[in-house]
Amino acid sequence: MAKKSVYLEGPRSRWQELKFTFRILSETIRGFRVLHFVGPCITVFGSARFKEDHPNYQQAREIGRHLAKIGFTVMTGGGPGIMEAANRGAFESGGRSVGCNIILPFEQHPNPYVDKEVTFKYFFIRKFMMFKYSYGFIIMPGGMGTMDEMFEALTLIQTHKVEDFPVVLFGKEYWKNLIEMLDKMVEGGTIDANDLNLLLYTDSVEEAVMHIQTHSIEKFGLKRMRTPKPSRVLLEFIFRKRRLPLRATAPHS
Repeated sequence: MAKKSVYLEGPRSRWQELKFTFRILSETIRGFRVLHFVGPCITVFGSARFKEDHPNYQQAREIGRHLAKIGFTVMTGGGPGIMEAANRGAFESGGRSVGCNIILPFEQHPNPYVDKEVTFKYFFIRKFMMFKYSYGFIIMPGGMGTMDEMFEALTLIQTHKVEDFPVVLFGKEYWKNLIEMLDKMVEGGTIDANDLNLLLYTDSVEEAVMHIQTHSIEKFGLKRMRTPKPSRVLLEFIFRKRRLPLRATAPHS
């Protein structure tokens, strides 16, 4: 039986470590190439396990539709469930839809509602790409992966590694214990109340989208602009023509 690959396996030979470094570099460059023209995104996180008849699936689909209408590219993890729903809403309304997929032994397979899709082997590169191109985050009900992505976003905002982008925690009943825990963190002094300034806790699709619009489009001065042409020399390619997306007038931090 072949030895399973273990990420935290300790020091290896210099040659093995060099090859690993080049694999990371190659995957990062590929992500940059595929996602270079996606425009400002809102990333939607959530469970891969919800089916089409689940209420959260329908809400994520509606969120994707509204985000596309105000000009954002909808980015997800590219898989089924909530990810599929958000991509589907954007795709069906004529907006842009992208997926950052991950290679897993189960659950994760690309959904058919993305204009662009890139598949990663390493979680940390996938998350880096999703945060790099996003101007806000919507956290739908989900499991450990969703929690990981949510706290990564909040930590980056708290430590000022990224701008104060809006974060929407969608589903009051589902997340109520987490909200209580965050309040206890504030009470205990382990986080500052200001760390949660742009965290919206809601059950309303309209309120969620309005929060994104106020704290992303208006704050960062995003405007609808022509997409730059891809370079023939670099063999770049672009989306098929769809609704004119937002473009950033200032660099993304």
